[in-house]
Amino acid sequence: MDIALLLTSTVTLAGGIPLTLLLTFASLLAGLVISVPLAFMRASSRRWLSLPVLAYTYVLRGTPLLVQLFIIYYGLGQIGFIRSSVLWVALREPFWCCLIAFSLNGAAYTTEIFRGGIQSVAPGMIEAAQAVGMSPLQIKRRIIFPIAFRSVLPSYANEVISLVKATSLASTVTLLEITGLSRKLVSETFAPYEIFIAAGVLYLGLTFLLTGAFHMLEAQLNGAPRAKSKPGRVALSQVAHEQ
Repeated sequence: MDIALLLTSTVTLAGGIPLTLLLTFASLLAGLVISVPLAFMRASSRRWLSLPVLAYTYVLRGTPLLVQLFIIYYGLGQIGFIRSSVLWVALREPFWCCLIAFSLNGAAYTTEIFRGGIQSVAPGMIEAAQAVGMSPLQIKRRIIFPIAFRSVLPSYANEVISLVKATSLASTVTLLEITGLSRKLVSETFAPYEIFIAAGVLYLGLTFLLTGAFHMLEAQLNGAPRAKSKPGRVALSQVAHEQ
């Protein structure tokens, strides 16, 4: 192994970290905006609300992300009315195609994660919130979602880490994030061993930092003894006080 090349490659590939993080966090934000309302629909007992969301999550989770990316990047451009519409301004750019694919795919997984958390909230908490006169929207915003988010945080953290690694697929549509730079560097140096080890080290470092950040967030959310033992009751008492 060429240690000098390994170190040089690590420094060079670090230039792809900003794009990797931009894709990750932009997709997470878009996916979160999409998944929260879908999670409540998915958890609903009304089948006309839950079944369309189930179909969406089933299709997006049941097909490879790479296939979804290729359909958006290569497939949509073959449709005439899309090429002649304002959508083509975004869809002709690989960054926006990746962002759309990652957001929709991540939203499907996040929807199911949040759905499980929402359904795990004790009915007594909801009944108590109704008893103090809270509206359905207030109950969802102040009681159900905070408790659900806290309970599913470890699963959501795993989804975030998976998305970081999934951004490597952006290299297949010419984006020069970490993996894209690695492939470019390999074509120039013909030294895949050292270069892809360097890429793996960078991904491992990002995973380590994100894991630590989520551990800190989880510790902060569960820091107070009362909140840790009875999070729903504490949240409800605080909300009742605000009322």
